[in-house]
Amino acid sequence: MTKNTVSFDQAIQQLEEIVRNLEQGDVPLEDAISLYKKGMELSSVCHDKLHNAEKQLISIMDESGEKVPFNTSEKEDTSK
Repeated sequence: MTKNTVSFDQAIQQLEEIVRNLEQGDVPLEDAISLYKKGMELSSVCHDKLHNAEKQLISIMDESGEKVPFNTSEKEDTSK
């Protein structure tokens, strides 16, 4: 699976499996290095997918129907 075809859930499952294997401690060094590299790739995939989801969630529509960044400072209660 390439970076673009793996889903977030698949990446997390694979990453969890890698962590389990490495935590057992009985993986040969060469295999541990390969697993570590694969884990870092999967971690990057998860980070990218989460960052993309965050960008989608933090935008809102303004009065004219245009997407604008969500700014919490404008929504804060100033009556304090």
